[in-house]
Amino acid sequence: MTAIEFSNNLVSMKDNMERFALRLTYNKEEAKDLLQETYLRALSNRDSFVEFTNLKAWAFTIMRNIFINNYRKSVRESTAYDYMEKLSFSDSFKESQLAGPDSELAYKQINDGINELGDEFKIPFRMHVEGYKYKEIAENLNLKIGTVKSRIFLTRKKLMEKLYDYR
Repeated sequence: MTAIEFSNNLVSMKDNMERFALRLTYNKEEAKDLLQETYLRALSNRDSFVEFTNLKAWAFTIMRNIFINNYRKSVRESTAYDYMEKLSFSDSFKESQLAGPDSELAYKQINDGINELGDEFKIPFRMHVEGYKYKEIAENLNLKIGTVKSRIFLTRKKLMEKLYDYR
């Protein structure tokens, strides 16, 4: 298939692709952006399209993947985490509680329990509490996903033992 045929076939699916983009985004402007990005990605990756296969399915898969990646990116940006800062789950816990002697003591003990852990346990646990998925934590910390799951599980177990009175 020549580049012109490929482009013409892609453009002929515009109405279907617009409806699909609108169904994904529920917003006309975002749907237009998604459609434009899909065309750009499809045209720039034309060489990876296998001739005599379903062009429509290929283009719709590109659109769906772009939408999913953009959604994941927006979630990550809204739950940005800087584990070098002092702000953490325990800080947000403190702010959400009424200021009283019991809550101050509970906050201090929870925070102390977390801080007593080594960085190899503390950092993955705080990232998990902040909303990162296991895979994202593994990628950010250069660990295997099983290691991340194990460390988070062990951290929970240690905190539950240490803070038994707060169950």
